[in-house]
Amino acid sequence: MSHYKLALLGFGNVGRALAELLLRKQDELKSNYDITFSVVAIGTGRRGFAVQPEGLDLSAVIEALQNGKTLAEFSAVPVTDAFDLIRKSGADVLFENTPVDYETGQPAIDHVKLAFEHGMHVSTANKGTVVHAYHELKSLAAQKDRQFFHESTVMDGAPIFSLFRSALPGAQLKSFKAVLNSTTNLILTRMESGESFDEAMRYAQQIGIAETDPSGDVDGWDAAIKIAALVTVLMDKPLKPAEIDRTGIRAITPKMVQDAKAQGKRYKLVCTAERHGETVRGKVAPELVPVSSPMYGLEGTTSIIQFSTDVLGELTLIENDPGPQTTAYGLLADFLNAVR
Repeated sequence: MSHYKLALLGFGNVGRALAELLLRKQDELKSNYDITFSVVAIGTGRRGFAVQPEGLDLSAVIEALQNGKTLAEFSAVPVTDAFDLIRKSGADVLFENTPVDYETGQPAIDHVKLAFEHGMHVSTANKGTVVHAYHELKSLAAQKDRQFFHESTVMDGAPIFSLFRSALPGAQLKSFKAVLNSTTNLILTRMESGESFDEAMRYAQQIGIAETDPSGDVDGWDAAIKIAALVTVLMDKPLKPAEIDRTGIRAITPKMVQDAKAQGKRYKLVCTAERHGETVRGKVAPELVPVSSPMYGLEGTTSIIQFSTDVLGELTLIENDPGPQTTAYGLLADFLNAVR
């Protein structure tokens, strides 16, 4: 039986969903994988930090945070910031789920580096770490005989990166076409039902899909950074979001949506990347898709990606109605793949 100490840095919707999933799966992990765990550290953006070497009571922590309390009462030692938490946690695995910085990837990149220095595996949903430092972090992980996994950075918990890492040896990815941003797909779907852009956006914010500042979604930045992550890892061509031809959905009006509907077409914010010799070009922009397209039937927050490879032709992966729970599963899968 192997026991692992876990640190959770970032405890928003995804972090809480991960904690709940760990609680739900703990008996299964023990019986099926001979793995037990204790969560020894949790760091939040606004409710403080807690380090408890003997293991935190996850249920009590979740309840306390829901009631507006801080983590101070749960900590056995004083913790000043995220870096201090990593140093003092004594964890075997760090889940890095802090908010993404599209331009630099910081401070998440430095969190991951410090975790490697302290002998931890790392699983992250933070796209900035992959886009801005993937090769550096993979090299550091290898030097420390640790793993750096990031399944939840694109399409939540759908097995995209592990698909190519484990199930498709020798396959070369030539191009992909995808709908990767749940918020914009939800907005466009609701606009087809007669809502205005603002009404659809407010709904997305109310259910927790869209941020208070939705610009990252509606202006295409989230889609662009996901393209950059996929290209960097799966096509081995480092690509930054600023290098991607990017157009969001702000210019799509209800009339345009209704006119498209009358023509039997739908607007989707489509992500593409394609090899051109030694380079890869990426683009995100609204497209009118016909009923014959696999993208046509996407409703709400559903995502899709179509891969074109040199050995299998086209391969399509669809994720229906993802949310924090599916993102949390990607993190759990990373943990199991890292330690097994």
